[in-house]
Order: sequence, then C-alpha cells, then structure tokens
Amino acid sequence: MASSVTVKTEKRSASDTEDGHADAKKARKLLPTLKTKRARELVLVVGTGVSSAVAPQVPALRSWKGLIQALLDAANDFDLLEEEESRRFQKSLQEDKNLVHVAHDLIQKLSPRTGNVRSTFFKDCLYEVFDSLEGKMEHMGKHLLRSVLQLMESGALVLTTNFDNLLELYAAHHGTRLESLDLTDEKKVLEWAQGKRNLSVLHIHGVYTNPSGIVLHPAGYQNVLRNTEVMREIQKLYETKSFVFLGCGRTVDDTTFQALFLEAVKHKSDLEHFMLVRRGAEDVDEFKKLRDNMLDKGIKVISYGSDYADLPDYFERLANEICNQASESNGWSECRLGSMVCLLRNFQCRLMTLYKTKGCMVINL
Repeated sequence: MASSVTVKTEKRSASDTEDGHADAKKARKLLPTLKTKRARELVLVVGTGVSSAVAPQVPALRSWKGLIQALLDAANDFDLLEEEESRRFQKSLQEDKNLVHVAHDLIQKLSPRTGNVRSTFFKDCLYEVFDSLEGKMEHMGKHLLRSVLQLMESGALVLTTNFDNLLELYAAHHGTRLESLDLTDEKKVLEWAQGKRNLSVLHIHGVYTNPSGIVLHPAGYQNVLRNTEVMREIQKLYETKSFVFLGCGRTVDDTTFQALFLEAVKHKSDLEHFMLVRRGAEDVDEFKKLRDNMLDKGIKVISYGSDYADLPDYFERLANEICNQASESNGWSECRLGSMVCLLRNFQCRLMTLYKTKGCMVINL
C-alpha cells in the first residue's frame, strides 16, 4: 500500500538535548514513563494545534470558528448564499452561538437535495479552503510532522480530529504514502485498529477529500457508531495502548471522542495516557486545573515548554528517544543472534573435523 521511507533526523549535541540549548533556555525534561514507551504501544492523537503550527497563516486550521468563517467566505465568493442568509450566518458566528450547529446549518444550506441528487457546493467550498495547503507549510511545523511520521514508521498509530491532510501531504513529499481513513469505511478502520494499517491516518471527524464522511452534528454519529465490532476494536486501543495528545486542547470533551473512548471505558484512572500542553507563566493555575482533571481520565498532562514554538523540539527529542531505544534494542538482539550463529558454525566445524578423523560420514546440515 505504501512505500517505506526512513525519516532522517538531525543529530544534536549533548548540550542541545536533555539539558537544553547552550545559548537558550533550558528545555523540558522528557517524562520517563513516556520516553521509555515503544512506538507500537502509542496512539498519537493529532489536534488543531498541530495543523495551526504547520500552516499558521491559514485561519481555517486554527479553530472551529476559523473553519466556519473560511467556508462562509468561500460560499460568498462562489455566490452560493443570498445576502440575508450570509448576514444571518455571519451574525451567528460573531455572537459565538453553538458553532457545531452553525456549521451544520451552513453545510445543509450548501448541500440541498434536488430530487435524488445532492448538490456538491459544500465539496467546492471545502476544496477552496483546504486544497492549497502544501505550499503554506512552515519549517517549524514540518519538524513536528517529521517526528509524527518517524513514530508511525516505527509502529505508532495516528488518529486526528482535523479535516486537513497535512501529514499525508508531508509524507508523500518524503516518499511514503499515507492513506486517509474516516469512520464510514468500516472494514479499513477495523484493520487500522487491529494494527494492520499502520501507515494510515484515521480522521474521526472525516477528511475534506471525502466530504460525505465529514460529520459535524452529534446526530450524525448515530450511523457511524452502529457497527459495534469496529467501535469495540477502536475502544480496546484506549485500554491497551497509550494515547499521546498533540495540540488537542479540549479534544477529550469532543462528542466523537467521548462516544468512542471515555464513555465506553471503565476504570480510566488505571490507564496511562499523555497530553502535551504549553505552560506559560500566565497559565499556571489553568495548567494545574487541567492536570488534576485529566488524571481522573487516566491522562498525564505534561508541559513541553512555555511557548508554542517549544513543541516541535520537545516532540522531536521524544521521537528520537523512543526510536533510538528500539534501534539499539534490535541491534543488540541481532548482535547476539549473530554471535550464536558463529558459535554454532564453529561447533559444527569441530564436529566435522572430529568425525572425519574417526572415519565417520558427515552430513552437513
């Protein structure tokens, strides 16, 4: 399905790793219970914060409000809304009404049924918003995607709440193909949950390249959740692996995430998941509150630094630590296996010499 690619990582001096840059602020230490995990034990949950770090100049990637505004702008550019309708949507957006319902109503407006045919205007608007992202990726964000891809190739699974395909675009540019999955393709999602499609990204809200799989309104998840076999396999991941939340904010409060994981899993405090968040000087109280709340859900909240720009470096060090640990382990095993083979061959040679000396026939196996 996909060609394998080795993601090259830049070597850093000792002063640039655990102890931070020599001429910069000290970097956060890597948590022992996280950095000693194996990649195949992890599920990376990629949220809006990652997309906004990769392409910060695209408002649609920063928030729900930014996405709805971008869709509304595209609809107006294509002259798909009457002036009164446009004003009504804009007012609801400015007043911060229930954004999920605003998005749902806008999509319904852009996807009217005419007989048995559904209009594709929503698809047009999605492509207008997302289809030119590749040229908008910034260097720092690419470092973050590189580390995610590195862990995927070592066995980590990836799911995202994002509609964009930035990770897939980055991987393709570096010689590997990642498949985009959504919850409507039940067979492939089941295989993904069983570890048979590691080089696939599960978009639990859908991906813009398949508009029919995008679900925004809570009622829309009823059909998605009807396959109990698929849902149970996905839920087992939350019980047996460690989730690492990247740029997720309030993902655990998301309707889909609640249905898939939190509501279905008991004894959550016995689990060991991780959430990487920023802890600035002005966010100390909020950070402590979040940490206390997440512990009840089995999630350890970890500070990657005081600035959003600290995340790529922190996650790169983490990915390197996990992958290098696996490489060293595999190398040690291979060395021992090689030594055993050499010993066996030497033993066989001695036996052959002995048997020939005694006039015995030797069968070389």
